Amino acid sequence: MTPLKPRKRILFIVNPISGIGKQKGIEQLIADRLDKSRFVSSVVYTNSAGHAAVISHDAAKDGVDIVAAVGGDGTVNEAASGLVGTATALAIVPAGSGNGLARHLKIPMNLKRAIGVINKENILKIDTATINDQLFVNVAGVGFDASVAKKFATAGKRGFSTYLRITASSYKHYQPKQYTLVIDGKVYKRRALLISFANSSQFGNNTSIDPDASINDGYIDVCIVGKMPFWKTFFLGPLLFLKKFDQTRYIEIIRAKEVILKRKKGKSIHLDGDPRTMGKELNMKINPLSLNVLVP
Repeated sequence: MTPLKPRKRILFIVNPISGIGKQKGIEQLIADRLDKSRFVSSVVYTNSAGHAAVISHDAAKDGVDIVAAVGGDGTVNEAASGLVGTATALAIVPAGSGNGLARHLKIPMNLKRAIGVINKENILKIDTATINDQLFVNVAGVGFDASVAKKFATAGKRGFSTYLRITASSYKHYQPKQYTLVIDGKVYKRRALLISFANSSQFGNNTSIDPDASINDGYIDVCIVGKMPFWKTFFLGPLLFLKKFDQTRYIEIIRAKEVILKRKKGKSIHLDGDPRTMGKELNMKINPLSLNVLVP
């Protein structure tokens, strides 16, 4: 008689304030949808910024097989930060506002189906990256999108409509900044609305400035975006959703393994949509195939 395989341990980390509340009732969904013959699960809720990173780090150290992040890209970022370079895999149950990494990996936005992805146990190794030793998994950036991320974080009401309102109201008044970039040893001087470091193709909400970005090619795509006249945003903005913005003259994309970015002032930056403050010089490095992620 064949002995039964031991069940794998999975820890669900739930951010109770992510997005618009999709994660309510998650414990019942887990009870209904997770394959109990293969997994033994537990659930913990975050109570502050950075809490998910501590929980995931401790889980990996304890030999937990899978850590599932229930939240948005910020929650995924924190959970991933404790798992990079370990055998513990990351699962994503998207409950945020943008869910950029989940969308890039084709993880369903429906929470029941997302839990179904976990049952398949299909693992993909992906790249991660750091800026000044702080991790990002999806997209990081400076300039206009970092400014919007900072305002969005304190807006109170979450969701795409809030993000769109902040973006539209801020665009007219935001002035492009001067940057010096050293990309794999070559110097570039650019005046830009924003500079994004794209590990995936997704900003979130199915918008993309870099549709060809690959999450496991050993490179980060440096996307340098110029400011277009406000009236043109009505015509070119939809190209973000159509995944054709990279074909306009307002963007330059350079693949890189390491980037030094210099700016006149230490200001905002975002890592996977979460605002941070860093100094005048930023050092971005790629960590190839450093994270195990469950995908469909």
